[in-house]
Amino acid sequence: MLKIKTPKSQRAKRAVEKRAPKLVENGKKTLILHGTKTSDVLNSVLTQIYHLKRDNAVKYTKKNDKIRPFESGGETSLEFFSLKSDCSLFVFGSHSKKRPNNLVLGRMFDHHIYDLVEVGVNNFKPMESFDYDKKLTPLIGSKPFFAFIGEGFENVEELKHLKEVLLDLFRGEVVENLNLAGIDHVFVCTALSSTTVFFSHCALRLKRSGTAIPRMELVEVGPSMDLVVRRHRLPNDSLKKEAMKTTSDQHKKKIKNVSSDVLQGKIGKIYIPDQKVGGIALSNDIKGLKRERREAKKMKNGGENEAKKRKTESE
Repeated sequence: MLKIKTPKSQRAKRAVEKRAPKLVENGKKTLILHGTKTSDVLNSVLTQIYHLKRDNAVKYTKKNDKIRPFESGGETSLEFFSLKSDCSLFVFGSHSKKRPNNLVLGRMFDHHIYDLVEVGVNNFKPMESFDYDKKLTPLIGSKPFFAFIGEGFENVEELKHLKEVLLDLFRGEVVENLNLAGIDHVFVCTALSSTTVFFSHCALRLKRSGTAIPRMELVEVGPSMDLVVRRHRLPNDSLKKEAMKTTSDQHKKKIKNVSSDVLQGKIGKIYIPDQKVGGIALSNDIKGLKRERREAKKMKNGGENEAKKRKTESE
């Protein structure tokens, strides 16, 4: 485990805050690792994936003999590297007689393995084998399109899981608005069978269409490969529920002079400027004054009647 140190400088505090959980998370980084033994094809695959995600990926070239994602106890080193590099996605390559050109794609939650998909790589073609106009080369950091062709991505559980992992792996940072000129490539995944997916990477060529929306043509720029699903492990229900949890304490816009109370509920303060009632001229048509005049008249008439009565009695 990493030794926990208290940050002492402002730069270290900012680095710790950047890694802390947030309501809106940063873009996911990908960790690329090699196993005990890798083939030339697998080394080229890992390099090409790093090239596609070089703006948001960390690649280690040293061999790791202690990483076995599907085995108990073989996840410790992988979780250590994830915590060290602050990566929530990983690609692990290994090669053996039983599982040649083996690629393990996975996601992390709180730097612990969330789910895994193991695929075999066949018919791999690197970027260098494709001949195209280099002006169409996708730019670093541009957002891609995704095209999933085939009913298997909706019906087969293994392919549905692979689709989710591939989307998380290559989509980059989530944004709300996009400029059409910034979308210059597309990942095409075709379900050839219930376990095999043809993965290819194409550039977009925009041509005139006579409308405001241009016509798009696909130009394959590589890499391309067949991904054969071998094993996969879904997250358990409790971990999935914890990972999907969202906070309800979202920041609300503060309303001036309004507070809340457990018993009374919403409490507000109203500020009224000085009315200067003493200087306001009152008219004679006010109902309150009419009532006062009537009562005063009654009192006066009552007093006069009482005086006359007493005078008659004295006579």
